[in-house]
Amino acid sequence: MSTPGLQRLLLCLRPHRRTVILASACSVLNKLFDLAPPVLIGLAVDVIAREQTSWLASLGFTTVPAQLGLLALLSFVIWSAESLFEYLYGLLWRNLAQTVQHELRIEAYDHLQHLEMATFEAGSSGQMMAVLNDDINQLERFLDHGANEILQLITTVLAIGGVMVVLSPMVAGVSFLPIPLILWGSLSFQRRLAPRYADVRERSGAIASRLATNLGGMLTIKSYAAEAWEKHHLTAQSEAYRQSNRRAIRLSAAFIPLIRFAILFAFLAILVIGGLQAWRGVIAIGTYSFLVFITQRLLWPLTGLGRTLDEYQRAMASTHRVLDLLNTPITIPSGDRSLPVARVRGEIRFESVGFAYAGRPPLLAHFNLAIPASSSLGIVGATGSGKSTIVKLLLRLYAIQAGRIMLDGLPIESLRLDDLRRSIGLVSQEVFLFHGTVAENIAYGSFGAAPEAIARAARLAEAAAFIEALPHGYDTLVGERGQRLSGGQRQRIALARAILKNPPVLVLDEATAAVDNETEAAIQRSLDHLSQDRTTLVIAHRLSTVRHVDQIVVMEAGRIVEAGRHDDLLARNGAYASLWRVQAGLRDDEPLRP
Repeated sequence: MSTPGLQRLLLCLRPHRRTVILASACSVLNKLFDLAPPVLIGLAVDVIAREQTSWLASLGFTTVPAQLGLLALLSFVIWSAESLFEYLYGLLWRNLAQTVQHELRIEAYDHLQHLEMATFEAGSSGQMMAVLNDDINQLERFLDHGANEILQLITTVLAIGGVMVVLSPMVAGVSFLPIPLILWGSLSFQRRLAPRYADVRERSGAIASRLATNLGGMLTIKSYAAEAWEKHHLTAQSEAYRQSNRRAIRLSAAFIPLIRFAILFAFLAILVIGGLQAWRGVIAIGTYSFLVFITQRLLWPLTGLGRTLDEYQRAMASTHRVLDLLNTPITIPSGDRSLPVARVRGEIRFESVGFAYAGRPPLLAHFNLAIPASSSLGIVGATGSGKSTIVKLLLRLYAIQAGRIMLDGLPIESLRLDDLRRSIGLVSQEVFLFHGTVAENIAYGSFGAAPEAIARAARLAEAAAFIEALPHGYDTLVGERGQRLSGGQRQRIALARAILKNPPVLVLDEATAAVDNETEAAIQRSLDHLSQDRTTLVIAHRLSTVRHVDQIVVMEAGRIVEAGRHDDLLARNGAYASLWRVQAGLRDDEPLRP
């Protein structure tokens, strides 16, 4: 078996050592009582064959009826004990499996939440879903019954082997001859199965990734009539998964037939050798009967070793994937300095900040920007100039490589992450609404807000009119990702969410880029109210959105090339003026109109 994999699994079980010990004890005791019936059969044959000279007679039960009565009583006790311990080990192992499944899923998900955004942008959500769901479920299935089967198999070999050595060393030697071959074959099969099952898990994750992507992009698939194309690619991935499983199944299915021949050899040898010993009087007839029955109980369970190892190997592949996720380092640790939101003034400074996305050239180098508390700043520039990156760095969604970012004179790395992010309200172009009611989405992040506060935030965001016109008002379900609402409606709910949060720093990242003019005007009126007495960063393509802010900076390739107020920047006739001309539809020789 895979020792590293088993060690990692045992680490998961360490907090539940007491339950593991109790469940293991019940499994062992159940198997010991399960092995007792062949002993009773041997004793019964001994009673009939030897009567007053049987082994039970030596205990004081001299008559055959008394001996059979004792055997009946022992049978009742043994069967009852076997049933009791079977119930107990089933209860303990299954509850343990459910508990570990629950704890691992929550731990893995919580760890995933603390990884930087690059993990989610570079990885596949479907692969992550496969780890959090399929792999953890696979581990649960193994703990549910696989661990018990392994323990009972070991108990069977040790208990029966010890008894057989005492009764007939020769028969015991013949019985154990195929066991090294069975173990060697099992380990050999396991080593060859390991990479095959790892490949199966990877392909399962790939299918989950495509399904998650396609379900989220169903509008695009339908609008481009790409159903056949997507079906073809999913068919190819599903076929690859099937073929990967077939390669694993082809190997695992060959295990049991090969093992049966080794078992058959041992059984025939015991049948003949033990029979000759009983015929010659070397061993009693009852002992021979016991050996014949017990040999089957020893060897036949080994045919299930292949299935048990199959489940074990699947569990180890899943264990590695789950624990690899848990071992992914958190590159943005929380600071330990508390900063209550009520005390945040909102002064922000970027001091010689350097940053580059993984595998890409530096985007920011020696970047400096000062934003006074309670002021408004507009950030404009071409796509890829670094506007949204500034927001991501301020929220510590990514770690800077040089310099520092200060909030109220404190390095943001020193602050508790939850305090930092509670201080900043983000309204982005890509609004994400959760499947739930309108009220629940407005109150997201301000959990437990009163209905009156939710309604007030909706009014300030100019969302109350359309919300109250919905079938169930604030209790209307918005659908997954808010698909039952228009883009402008989703944007205003996101704005109401930020108003309810009431952060000292407000960030609007292209918040009006994808809405119509009427919605933009409504949002702009809300922003005029919301930006009072708080620091506001407005990132925009539409320059009309930032014309009234205290200061505008123009970015190109990660650098600030211009800064000033709207009228001053137009008067300079530089980069900002060029952007204004493009949006106003003016020629280069036409005069600028503010």
